[in-house]
Amino acid sequence: MDVPLKKSAMTEEEVKLRYITPAIECKWNSHTQMRMEQVFTDGRVIVRRNTVERGKKKKADYVLYHKSNLPLAIVEAKNNEHSVGAGMQQGIEYAEILDIPFVYSSNGSAFLEHDMKNGTEREIALEDFPTPDELWARYIGEHQITPEQEKLITEPYHFQRGDKTPRYYQRVAINRTIEAVARGQNRILLIMATGTGKTYTAFQIIHRLRKSGAKKKILFLADRNILIDQTMQQDFKPFKKIMTKISGKKLDSSYELYLSLYQQLAGEESTEPFRDFKPDFFDLIVVDECHRGSAREDSQWRRILEYFSGATQIGMTATPKETKYVSNIDYFGKPVYTYSLKQGIDDGFLAPYKVFRIGLDRDLEGWRPPAGKLDIYGNEIEDREYNIKDFDRNLIIDDRTKTVAKRISDFLRGTNRFDKTIVFCVTTAHAERMRQALINENSDLVAENAKYVMRITGDDDAGKAQLDYFIDEESRYPVIVTTSKLMTTGVDCKTCKLIVLDNNISSMTEFKQIIGRGTRLKPEYGKEYFTIMDFRDACRLFADPEFDGDPIPPDEPQPEPKPQSLKQPCDTGEPPEMQYKYRVDDVSVMILNERVQYYEEDGKLITESLTGRTKKNILGEYATLDDFLRAWNTSERKQAIIDELKECGVQIDTLREAAGNRDTDDFDLICHIAFDKKPLTKAERAANVRKRDYLSRYEGIAREVLSALLDKYAINGIADLEKMDTLTIDPFRNIANLADILNAFGGRQEYINAVKELQNQIYTAA
Repeated sequence: MDVPLKKSAMTEEEVKLRYITPAIECKWNSHTQMRMEQVFTDGRVIVRRNTVERGKKKKADYVLYHKSNLPLAIVEAKNNEHSVGAGMQQGIEYAEILDIPFVYSSNGSAFLEHDMKNGTEREIALEDFPTPDELWARYIGEHQITPEQEKLITEPYHFQRGDKTPRYYQRVAINRTIEAVARGQNRILLIMATGTGKTYTAFQIIHRLRKSGAKKKILFLADRNILIDQTMQQDFKPFKKIMTKISGKKLDSSYELYLSLYQQLAGEESTEPFRDFKPDFFDLIVVDECHRGSAREDSQWRRILEYFSGATQIGMTATPKETKYVSNIDYFGKPVYTYSLKQGIDDGFLAPYKVFRIGLDRDLEGWRPPAGKLDIYGNEIEDREYNIKDFDRNLIIDDRTKTVAKRISDFLRGTNRFDKTIVFCVTTAHAERMRQALINENSDLVAENAKYVMRITGDDDAGKAQLDYFIDEESRYPVIVTTSKLMTTGVDCKTCKLIVLDNNISSMTEFKQIIGRGTRLKPEYGKEYFTIMDFRDACRLFADPEFDGDPIPPDEPQPEPKPQSLKQPCDTGEPPEMQYKYRVDDVSVMILNERVQYYEEDGKLITESLTGRTKKNILGEYATLDDFLRAWNTSERKQAIIDELKECGVQIDTLREAAGNRDTDDFDLICHIAFDKKPLTKAERAANVRKRDYLSRYEGIAREVLSALLDKYAINGIADLEKMDTLTIDPFRNIANLADILNAFGGRQEYINAVKELQNQIYTAA
């Protein structure tokens, strides 16, 4: 005879199965109103050096819905060894995230209810669990929702087979906006991090307001053509029959949804095309990227919004502006919902980042021209200290551009040379010089396809024509693009894995927008995090509390921005070029230091040293010193090992410069960093060979040649010893011609054997 299992001995799953689920199912429809084990985050992407894993997903035991995407209650369960309210704190935490008004905790004996609106709790019996109608009646009563408001709030979302469903934060943003409109709020602000689906959120808001009959004529404003085109082709596609893009001077009033550039409606100087519409023509305006034109009180774009002042206006941005002279909050009011970059990364919906902070000697130390120094155009350079803010604006140092391009290219060689990369430059001219430098660093791939590197700026139609291909997941080219301002905002590039900052950034808004180009996750594309390579210390802004906080109006006055010129070309996003710059081609630039930082759970960056990362990369190829020595000693070409390590991300030249000893041999540098061996300079190794009197084995021309090779190694390293054509240059051609040199050793192969033995002598332990 089976003994009945006591409730106190049941697992949590058994308690749910026998007591909690039946108590809910007898009141709620299990197919349409109840979701069990509902996962609402994807789990944070955790990057540990070269490994990527996912953190724990957040999951609610039960979520109960009044209607689809209108959740009313959350239930957290525990086994009967716990108290009835043991799951309440976790339930409240989830309810705050999911914007759910009622929370329940149960151990299978009763329910504890928490009312989020009133902050009250009560215990109820299992059989007294409320029905959907009872909870909904309480909700609309507590929030004083009228029947007219209820009709709008309960309007269904757009959904057809194959459609995506809103993520939890999108649902919260949509529902709060709809409820604000229902209550008569006419200025609404939504803050959502780049990559979190603002346009899809706008689509659902517009759909529900339109289907309910609350709004009939709608205007969607943006400031870039690509934003309008992407919106129409992607998220707004179901509106195809009722929407139009405003272009030219003809305004067709027969559509329901109009999409337009700010600039298109604002016009120039005295022309204001928006006045061709009556002030009451639109009853809903959605402003995309509202941190740009609409935030400033004297902006001409703002005149559009003020002209249609009777319309409900919804501002959407990832980067609200709050200064003394520019304020989103002043115009739209406090945000009804904020979903930050940190939240997106913690939830696993956005990609975390790895940061390479690279210091160039000229940037860190500055540069002052010698007296009477002329630039490449023959102009005398003004005698003053030039610094990072001058470079590529007031002064062009060609070697600086080449050094940056080389570091970018070396990084891609160590990862994947076809990872999509955006290089942000100071000006469009700087972007062009960087394009050229990157082409020269990657000439092999450019020879295969000339679009491997391209400049995409507002003044380059050929480059802009390639933008769609750059963001297309199926298109391989372009791979590396250089830009100035055009791609800082609104470009939906899910595949971008490397963002390079070689521009001076002081605006937090601009910084957030640029970082947003990389935050979109695309695991199926192999993108689970992205890398930021910073040459201008822009990443100092990560430490600013404003980076991921709520918009706070400043206490201190700030300089008033210059009014926007009405004659600027539309849709370029580029600053005007300065008419003149100095340019020098004989000033060397090198990397002084480099550090790597990773995104941690608290949103801060932790540092991994360049040497630490290099040691890890070397040990990934050679687990022990013996493994490395064996490979080195048996290799036909020592340089081949250096090249292989470079492909794995080991940048020998960068390490040598960071170590401050340019005379250290590659071999010693590797052994020192990876295996803690004391390094020797090339000169010391050459001297050790001479001390052992190795050269006395040879005489005449052969001895002279080996001695000269040893001298050449002490200066340039091992690579010259491995090249046969080294024998055709000084000082060898002064010793004898190539044929006589080879004959002195007894032939070509005997010469090769002698050089290999010389290499072995060089790397014999002292």
